[in-house]
Amino acid sequence: MRFLVAGLFMLLVPCAYAVPARVDYIIDGDTFSGVVKLDGGIDVSVRVRLRNVDTPEINGDCEYERNMAARAKARLAEIIPAGTMVELTNIKDDKYLGRIDANVADARGNDVGAILIREKLGRKYNGGHRNPWCDK
Repeated sequence: MRFLVAGLFMLLVPCAYAVPARVDYIIDGDTFSGVVKLDGGIDVSVRVRLRNVDTPEINGDCEYERNMAARAKARLAEIIPAGTMVELTNIKDDKYLGRIDANVADARGNDVGAILIREKLGRKYNGGHRNPWCDK
């Protein structure tokens, strides 16, 4: 299934173009479920992780992380509420089955990850090791 989703994006969608998606629901501060509109009238339901930001985890290691995660999730739901259209670019396969990584722009073209970073609800992320949110 993982390769099917990635294959659909790589074969049917030129990577240089933005891919429209409708937000279905918010999973956490940096991930949402959406329906991607591919060429030929094909709709694919997929989880999308914002490529450029890391937000705290809902099941975090400390109360601070869990509280920040709830704030980030609520803010993402305000920025891209269910039913709105977004544009995905720089789409890559993710390590989790059925999920992709992408840069996401809202309906006005604003980078959603950059908004979360600017509002201190997330931090820049380029893949790899993530720093903890809690002091240990």
